[in-house]
Amino acid sequence: MSTQASILVIDDEEIMREIATTLFQEEGYKVTAAATGEEGIEKAKEQGVDLVLLDLMLPGKGGLATLEEILRVDPDIVVVMISAYASIENAVKATKSGAFDFVTKPFKNEELVLVVNNGLKKRSLEMENRRLKKTLRERSTFENIVGKSEQIQQVFELITQVAPRRSTVLITGESGTGKELVAKAIHSCSSRSNGPFVAVNSGSIPSDLLESELFGHVRGAFTGATATKKGLFEVASAGTIFLDEVGTLPLDTQSKLLRVIQEREFRRVGGLENIKVDVRIIAATNIDLKQAVENQEFREDLYYRLNVIRIALPPLRRRREDVLLLAEHFLQHFCKENERPVCSLDQSVLKLLMEYDWPGNVRELENVMERAVVLAPDQGGITQDLLPREILDSTSVSLGKLNLLDNGATLKDLVLEYEKNLIMTALQKVDWNQKKAANLLRVNPTTLNEKLKRLNIKVPLTS
Repeated sequence: MSTQASILVIDDEEIMREIATTLFQEEGYKVTAAATGEEGIEKAKEQGVDLVLLDLMLPGKGGLATLEEILRVDPDIVVVMISAYASIENAVKATKSGAFDFVTKPFKNEELVLVVNNGLKKRSLEMENRRLKKTLRERSTFENIVGKSEQIQQVFELITQVAPRRSTVLITGESGTGKELVAKAIHSCSSRSNGPFVAVNSGSIPSDLLESELFGHVRGAFTGATATKKGLFEVASAGTIFLDEVGTLPLDTQSKLLRVIQEREFRRVGGLENIKVDVRIIAATNIDLKQAVENQEFREDLYYRLNVIRIALPPLRRRREDVLLLAEHFLQHFCKENERPVCSLDQSVLKLLMEYDWPGNVRELENVMERAVVLAPDQGGITQDLLPREILDSTSVSLGKLNLLDNGATLKDLVLEYEKNLIMTALQKVDWNQKKAANLLRVNPTTLNEKLKRLNIKVPLTS
């Protein structure tokens, strides 16, 4: 255990506090002491400790009551109980209440040191295990959300910030931008990650069945309701429910959803009982909900309940620097899935992928790569004849054309060349005004300035 570990000694006998403090300071630990349970609890709150040596018999708040309070401060604190009144009953009570071990007075110094070291090793292993699990969860969480663009990095930051909270999240973006992936990432990074993640595509469920699907129904509620059925809100209990295409919900269903958000309860169709629910709501839409409110197609009060934290996903055409990264990601994925050797993308394919506007966004790119892998010959790479006709016919780029390098160019060279051409085109459009160019490219002016230096782009002085 690290010598930085801290120990709190709580004992009403001054001589015991001095002995324990001296003993464990010599072992290299940071030691503080308290004479009462109340004082010890306050020190645990203020300082944060790794292990507590706690006397069972204390004046005022007793040892067991102090133990419970300390574990409420931090459930991971290791508590070793000490008592001159050794009994199996006391030991059982202490361990059942959460104590790591029970040591009787008088004790041998080496015996107490061994117990404390074992307790601190246990805490260290548990914390390391938790850290590794968190790291693995985060890796798996973001492995399918690929990108290095500033826009997608901002999405990563928002996911990390909002995941630990309970607040409702609204994810907006065009179809195919990855809204469900973001919802799953939020769930995976939250304290609800061990609970269910239930996705509901509101637009694909007939409106006359939607309410029953969401809230369930009781037997006899309508023709065909031969048994009581749980709704998806109940299925998602202690987890997350993802309401995709929430803008398509009928107005009467919207009012019931509003009640769930406000009261955390609902009634099954045909039922009289209010059912409490513990579920986090994440909604997504590809339409402008504010405009839908103005058109009286969406409840204004529900819009503001859903729009607590908003994550806006950019279309793929607005983050073209991610296109080739995504293409490579999907290429490897589908080669593995189809048990084929990983092949490369032809230079002409790279150019076409970068120039295409991707109206179907990331989902369209994924489908294109899967098609190419399936149709590719056993030998050779992915060539342009494996791409759909709409990509082959596309020749324009929203902010200029990509000039291919010679055949010896690497993927990195192509990306840098494209990035440089894109920035030059933007600067020329706004008469070399860097702030306007940054707005046009949707990046921070500081980021653009760094790119100008890295790509060695000289900006002429303007009058």
